[in-house]
Amino acid sequence: MSTPQVSVVIPVYNEVENVGPLAEEVKAVLDAAGVNFELIYVDDGSTDGTAEKCKSLGWVRVIKHPRNLGQSAATITGIWAARAETLVTLDGDRQNDPGAIPQLLAALKDHDVAVGFRKKRNDTFGRRLASRTAYFVRNLLLRDRIVDIGCSLRAFPKSVGMRLPHFNGVHRLMPAIFVFMKCNVAQIPTEHRARTAGVSKYGNLKRGARGLLDLMGLYWLKKRIYKHTKDQPMEL
Repeated sequence: MSTPQVSVVIPVYNEVENVGPLAEEVKAVLDAAGVNFELIYVDDGSTDGTAEKCKSLGWVRVIKHPRNLGQSAATITGIWAARAETLVTLDGDRQNDPGAIPQLLAALKDHDVAVGFRKKRNDTFGRRLASRTAYFVRNLLLRDRIVDIGCSLRAFPKSVGMRLPHFNGVHRLMPAIFVFMKCNVAQIPTEHRARTAGVSKYGNLKRGARGLLDLMGLYWLKKRIYKHTKDQPMEL
């Protein structure tokens, strides 16, 4: 098989109703853009037949965790398994619009990485309020200037993805970590769609508790993360 230009990595957990339509959406968008790609579904120990449904699609790559390890672990698994030098990530619940992928890829011409931000949130008022509060507190402490850290639509070189630290929560915090790595980050407006199938895996209380722990960990990481430079070492 020829090496694809782009690897699309989608972690999924109990999304049996969504994986088929989402795969077709991704294919339609990238085929229309003339992009040679592979789609990697990383099934994170689903119990509803999601992995089998992914496999039945025939043309996608499917990697299955033997048990539920979390979305961060599934994202890292997909990054390491990708064959392309350019990666795109998004969620498997179909709330991220794949139609924004070409804009993210185009932004990589002038930026190190590109991340999406949701122009209009199709969420409950409570979830939108929690997100705004988290943004205010995070930027007050970290000053990363990332508009929407929770949007999973991102495009970046595999070499950058391979440098991401491995911990539970990295899938949420990737945009801020890119900033700490001194990457030039483009922020691209994207559509956010209401969930039409399946159920959310997180409630506001659970999100809030994780967000507080993430914030403390991210502050620690900001002070200690190794800053890669564009200068390449030479063997003498």
